[in-house]
Amino acid sequence: MVTCRAKDGTPHGATVNAFTAVSLDPPLAQVTLTRSSRAAQYLEDAPFTINILAQDQLDAAWHFAGKPLPRPPEWRLDGDVPVLIGNAATLECMPWRIYDGGDHVIVVGQVRKLEVTEREPLLFFGGTFREIGPLSGPSPWHHSGDSLETGWFSGADAFKPLTSARPLKGPDR
Repeated sequence: MVTCRAKDGTPHGATVNAFTAVSLDPPLAQVTLTRSSRAAQYLEDAPFTINILAQDQLDAAWHFAGKPLPRPPEWRLDGDVPVLIGNAATLECMPWRIYDGGDHVIVVGQVRKLEVTEREPLLFFGGTFREIGPLSGPSPWHHSGDSLETGWFSGADAFKPLTSARPLKGPDR
């Protein structure tokens, strides 16, 4: 869920089916919205929030996906940014870059505030909402070569790619 303010200051939200972490330094996150979404036009120069919904917020997801509830979900204003109440996690962002994504707009925001709760997140996969299932084996990050514990390839000048870069082939390249 992305929340922002409309040009007139009214809080506005849009359900998106994905967001992506982009960078740790600076902390950047990306959301992608269809061009026809009203929220896409509001995010250009204004702060916004990525609301990672909790499992019990399914109604909020549907509300902002175009199936409004009789009573809108609860939110608060944190400065200039509307934030839904009850999220599993919240990332408050300032616009950083906007890119053309064909029929979508790719919005990258610099995370200025992060809040993570103990609530289980609501997931969307395969065209439906889901819940997290049981763990399958040990954590893949435990002693991984690109984990926080080993510095995330902190010695960039010593990092050797697995293959050499080659230009892409095709009619437009």
